[in-house]
Amino acid sequence: MLMEPPTEVGAAIPAHTPHAVSVMFPTWQDNIDYEEANPRVTSKMECGYPRFFIHPLIQKLCSRILSKYGKEDDLCMLFPTHKVAEDCRCFMKRYYTESVDRIRIVEFDVVASHSPAASLKKVPLHIVLFPKEAFPVAKQFWQHAGDIVSSRMADYCLQVMDQNEVNDNSKNSNDETELYRPKMTMGRSRSHYNNNSSRSLKFAERTNSEEDGTVDHLTYLEERYGRNLPIKYAANAKIALKRRIAGILTEDVELAGEQNVTTADELEAQKKLQGVRGMAGLIEDDVYLYPCGMSAIYHAFKTASAIGDESLKSVCFGFPYTDTLKILQKWGAGCHFYGNGEDNDIDDLEHRLESGKRILSLFCEFPSNPLLKSPDLKRIRALADKFNFLVVVDETIGNFCNVCVLPWADMVVSSLTKVFSGESNVMGGSMILNPNGRNYQQLKSTLDTEYEDLLWSEDLIFLERNSRNFKERSHIINQNAEALCDFLINHPKVEKVFYPKYTCRKYYDAIKLDTETAGYGGLFSMVLKDEKSAATFYNHLSCAKGPSLGTNFTLCSPYTILAHYTELDWASQYGVSRHLVRVSVGLEPREELLSMFAAALDLVQQ
Repeated sequence: MLMEPPTEVGAAIPAHTPHAVSVMFPTWQDNIDYEEANPRVTSKMECGYPRFFIHPLIQKLCSRILSKYGKEDDLCMLFPTHKVAEDCRCFMKRYYTESVDRIRIVEFDVVASHSPAASLKKVPLHIVLFPKEAFPVAKQFWQHAGDIVSSRMADYCLQVMDQNEVNDNSKNSNDETELYRPKMTMGRSRSHYNNNSSRSLKFAERTNSEEDGTVDHLTYLEERYGRNLPIKYAANAKIALKRRIAGILTEDVELAGEQNVTTADELEAQKKLQGVRGMAGLIEDDVYLYPCGMSAIYHAFKTASAIGDESLKSVCFGFPYTDTLKILQKWGAGCHFYGNGEDNDIDDLEHRLESGKRILSLFCEFPSNPLLKSPDLKRIRALADKFNFLVVVDETIGNFCNVCVLPWADMVVSSLTKVFSGESNVMGGSMILNPNGRNYQQLKSTLDTEYEDLLWSEDLIFLERNSRNFKERSHIINQNAEALCDFLINHPKVEKVFYPKYTCRKYYDAIKLDTETAGYGGLFSMVLKDEKSAATFYNHLSCAKGPSLGTNFTLCSPYTILAHYTELDWASQYGVSRHLVRVSVGLEPREELLSMFAAALDLVQQ
């Protein structure tokens, strides 16, 4: 049952959801004001997309830590492991050149000091402290790499700390056990830019003074109306998730059972299954989970670098979601960018390779966001085999209920935050290795050594529960989106529709599954004649409006304004118009969706 979307600027999407991953921007101007850090919008934001907008609960936890360990004019970033914190520090060394001695790592555990909280688990935290002026650089790492901490983890830590304070105060004594137990302090690190730094800093100040009762109320709502489960089932939820992502398990499961042990016979049986993905040999152990989709992409690049020649550049093929390109540009040797992602770009790449130039890896989306272009994966695979480079495919938009990209890739990455979950209340990502790929053994060996499990246990539970009806939801969304696009492509006020059915269709169809439920996905983009027309349409569209995609409800955004506000002219070179409107189609009744779009277009002047 879909809830009505909020109407107020800055409201969480879905409404009254403490860990929502989208935020309402009802008007076109709201998006511009957000990008320009106008307090009219930023002061009202309950949340935002977690890689761009640090969750209020994480900000609150950071504030407490900062008051204990920070120096004057310090800020901090919170990370799940020492390795991630060290990666952040190394990134800052590269891009921030001043006061490097003030960049240090503090590591400590949040532990319950007294019963009944003593039964709660210990949480290791890793804090990078730095001068305030270095915040934009640290924020870049948070945004691009995606190895972020969970807002649910922050909530858990705050509850333990609050209970410790209550217990300590009731004892009226100085207990030797601190709320946090420091392990070590390290030093050093350098800078670059981030559009969202001022927004986050201002919102942090506002959040720290808010009433805690609001958070308690929202937590109650999520636990009462969400589909929560005891944390003790997290291990089984992880197994179920990995099997579902591998295409082995799609039906409901009982998490109370002993699923967390897989026998050798079971693994052998799995290898013989072709599953939903249509690939024999794929098992749950070939699936790796991450805090978000961008984290999976970041670690795919790091894994490629670990087994290949780090001095070689990678290729970004097609106009991608913004942070994929940033990762390839800011880490390693750099990037060759083929922004159009068309056949002549493959011709150019082939010519480059034939002339003796080598590359480390090629990253692409299938299809791309926001232009919904599908590259010729089979030709790319042939080049990769001939010239020995890795292929990484982001299948988030296509999703494995619709397309079968794994046979043509070495690694497949996806954002589980999107249609796989659908609820817009939890973050997650995945990477899958092609078990039949020529680079499988090297990739597997590297990941078995380097992989860290960064997903918070409660998030695992939400992801597993949300994804149980993934296949059914995907089918309905496919049908709704196709009906909408068929209507819009013939509408006189719509100049262009980007959708796999009409965009690079032969390459999409070449990878599309031959099943009754497979379709062209739930995302499309549209362009009207000018920005005034686009704004009128957007302002009158009566659905949720904000960042993210793949939600169970229809979600609209002026994509280029939100993703490329400081580089609009650059984006336009690749056909990404300033006034492009991106739509993620939901589960609403089809006639209701058609009427909604028709009504908004009726108000656009010819």
